[in-house]
Parts: sequence; C-alpha cells; structure tokens
Amino acid sequence: MADASISEDDFQKFREFFYRKTGIQFDMSKRYFVDKRLLERMADTGNATFRSYFTMLRFQASGAELQTLTNSMTVNETYFFREEYQFKCLVNSLLPDLVSRKKDDGPLRSWVLPSSSGEEPYSIAIYLLEPWAGIHKFDVEIVASDIDTRILEQARRGLYSPRSVGQLPTAYRQKYFRQMGEDFQICDDLRGAVEYTRVNLSDRADTRAYRNFDVVFCRNLLIYFDDVSRKAAAETFYDALKPGGFICLGHSESMSRISSLYKVRKFPEAIVYQKPTE
Repeated sequence: MADASISEDDFQKFREFFYRKTGIQFDMSKRYFVDKRLLERMADTGNATFRSYFTMLRFQASGAELQTLTNSMTVNETYFFREEYQFKCLVNSLLPDLVSRKKDDGPLRSWVLPSSSGEEPYSIAIYLLEPWAGIHKFDVEIVASDIDTRILEQARRGLYSPRSVGQLPTAYRQKYFRQMGEDFQICDDLRGAVEYTRVNLSDRADTRAYRNFDVVFCRNLLIYFDDVSRKAAAETFYDALKPGGFICLGHSESMSRISSLYKVRKFPEAIVYQKPTE
C-alpha cells in the first residue's frame, strides 16, 4: 500500500464524520488508536488510500463497513458488580419508590445502555433475583442495547473470563454460572431474561421505539460525548422514561451539568436523576 497513511486533514474529516454518525468524538490524545483502527480496516477492505476507504465508508448503501468500523472503535471494558452501590440503590431505594407509585399491573422496565458484553444487565438481573423481595410480586423486563453488534453477540453468549466474574460472591458464581474450561457461562435462565438490541443513541430513528422505562442505566458512556451530544442523549432518555422514572450515570458523570430536565435525588446509596412526575 503506497499511501496507507492518515494525514492530519484525514483525521479531522474522519473525526467529524464519526461524530455525526455516532455522537462519539475522538480528541487528539486518541489519534494513535484511531489511526491504527482505520489502517486495519483499510487493509481488510482492500483500500490502498484513506480517500478511497472514506468514500466507501460514506456511500456504502448497506452501511456494513461503518458498523464494522464502529465495532472496532468502541471500547468495552467492564465486569460483574462494577459500581455495585448503584445496584444496591436500585433494590433498596429506586424500586420501592417506583412500586409505591405504581398504578398498573405492567412490568417494571429497565434499559441498560451500553450493554457492552453483558456484565451490567446480568448483574442487575442477579440483584433482582437475590436481594430484592419484590421479584415474586412484579414482572420485570431488562432491555440492554449497544451500538456494537459484535459485543451484543458476545453478551448473548454470556461467556466470561475469571476476571469478569472476580467481584461476584462465590455463592452467586456457583448458582448462576457453569465453568467452561477457564471461563464461566451464565445460566440459560438469566441469558433469556435480558433482551439485547442494537441501538445508536445519536440516531433518533433508532431510539424512537424505546419508551415507558422505569429505570435507565447509562454509565460511563456520556464521557465520550461532547456537550451537544450529551444534551441530546439526556433528551432521548427523558423521552424513554416514564414520569417519575430514574436514570443512573457513571460515578464521574453528572446530569446536572448536562440538562435541567431532571431532578437530583440523593438516596443513601447513590445520587441518581429523576424525570419529574406529571
């Protein structure tokens, strides 16, 4: 490949394009990471120059290459019971609050985004089955979404390394997993309890169908967005939540700095954000 390189102008063009498509903005500190992924995709698709690859990326009717590139550009680093205090908040504070105001017999619905490889939605499912007494009284739905189709397939398989399950109590690991060589696969019942869907949070056409959720978990995603994209995401979640519903963000994220749509709720276990009741 005679011209297999990414110039400063190329990087800027790609960064702006990827931002428009995904809401994710790469700063200069990510330049090496972005260049490496682009060069890998150029080689795999037989494009000798960035210009030819970028033309394909923009105009390919199927969008398959954009999805493949997006899969390679997104980082999925998580483990079971990460930031566990929020799961404690869910069962000890959020669900009792929601149940006290519940006026119908419909399910309690949670939306987890990004799903990553499934550790977070499966952690929620375990928490609902174990410390929450209400599991015997209420139906629960867990929908978990991600922009990365490859990671969604990994989540559906539910196969995890020893590191991923390292924070789980031994009793839970023995109860909900079976060992497969050195790895651990989550049981079929829990795999069937989570619905996985592909969603681009920055695409209104993707998110329009997501409505009437009681709780949203969106942890450590908005740190990759700029102010405009964060505000748009906050509005998307506002539309997705029922009045009085809650959203949980990552420990370094604050909805108060993003949007005035939500009320701050301080519970003993965590600070969360609530869509006002009507």
